Amino acid sequence: MKPVRTFRGVVLRDTAQPRASGRAKHPPPTATGPSRVRVGREVAGRGGKAVTVISGLPFDEGQLAELATRLKKLCGAGGAVKNGVIEIQGDHRDRLVAELCKLGLEAKRAGG
Repeated sequence: MKPVRTFRGVVLRDTAQPRASGRAKHPPPTATGPSRVRVGREVAGRGGKAVTVISGLPFDEGQLAELATRLKKLCGAGGAVKNGVIEIQGDHRDRLVAELCKLGLEAKRAGG
């Protein structure tokens, strides 16, 4: 084990040694078990316009895009897929929860 070097009071660690962190690393979530699909409403950063946000979907980007297209047509609204989250313009939480449950996903309405 190499000694720790200091430079003007700053401790420099050897880059060949792994850093010990206080937190245990968790494995990434997998799509094997039932996932928690949350359907919520956000208005922050959108000029007061409401957006329905669907998170926790166990799909890849291609499947998310197909599902987003289907849900946008159901609601008659626009939307997008951003960072693994589907956003639908407007407040359509009840309609989307019912449709996701029909598709076999365990969806819950989040928020008030």
